[in-house]
Amino acid sequence: MISSQTQCPTYITERLEADEWCHQKETHEQQIGNLIDGYLEQRSHQKKQPVMDFLFEYYAFRPSYLKSWSPGLGTMLIDGHTEEWRFDEMESINGNYFLDISHFDRDRLSAVKWIINVLEQSANRKPSFGCFGMHEWAMVYKADRVRHDYLSLRMDKEELAEFVESRPLVCTHFDAFRFFTDEAKPQNKHALSREKFADMEQPGCLHTNMDLYKWAFKMYPWTSSNIIRRAFELAVETRYVDMKASPYDLRERGLDPIKIETDKGRKEYLNKQQAIFEKSKPIRSALIKEYKQLLTVAS
Repeated sequence: MISSQTQCPTYITERLEADEWCHQKETHEQQIGNLIDGYLEQRSHQKKQPVMDFLFEYYAFRPSYLKSWSPGLGTMLIDGHTEEWRFDEMESINGNYFLDISHFDRDRLSAVKWIINVLEQSANRKPSFGCFGMHEWAMVYKADRVRHDYLSLRMDKEELAEFVESRPLVCTHFDAFRFFTDEAKPQNKHALSREKFADMEQPGCLHTNMDLYKWAFKMYPWTSSNIIRRAFELAVETRYVDMKASPYDLRERGLDPIKIETDKGRKEYLNKQQAIFEKSKPIRSALIKEYKQLLTVAS
């Protein structure tokens, strides 16, 4: 605990009375619970769910962390001593709690700068909507074994390969491209690599917009749970679109396909992709603001 004589840090820009921050905390926990509690119950019985499994296995952010509310950097919680906090990064002045920047690991500043660069480059780049979800198809193209081998495909292998060969592959997101089969990678318009990651990110990409969730939680608890929750909600919506447009048959799981092999399906995909892009813009802007604040205060 910081001495009561200590002056309030200059980076504290917001003060929340107990009723307000308690309300925000309870609302966050309830909204996240509505999204994940049913899934966690299924997972405890070893039941697979291709949308939510991806969000917790690929992104690997613990459900308990996702549900645990953080005010983020710069917010003072009045009468914060009334709660037990999980964050070792918190200190208090006269019983009012805040995230103390002295606990931030300065070795992480290079990662903060890198993430800001990724977010800003994506925000400033014109969105591209021409991929029509072909990345998931390229991941199973001529594969001896598909990634989600507990799911069946909507086409046989020969028909699927013919369809992939009939469509351009224009993926711009390296972390999707790296899962392409060896036969599919040379067909992609762009030569992607980890080194070119930030240079190729563009805000029309579904996986770029799902990654907002990753960038939101990377510096938890220094980023607010408000922005983490918004990014997670968008990631859930986006992953549903991603899987419905994939070659996997998910109808028994209640997911009707977006048939991108048809003109009607491609139009449906495009409309959903554009809607997700619009939803991503304020989230990306808020993340840039929070990361720049963290960089300024921690430097």
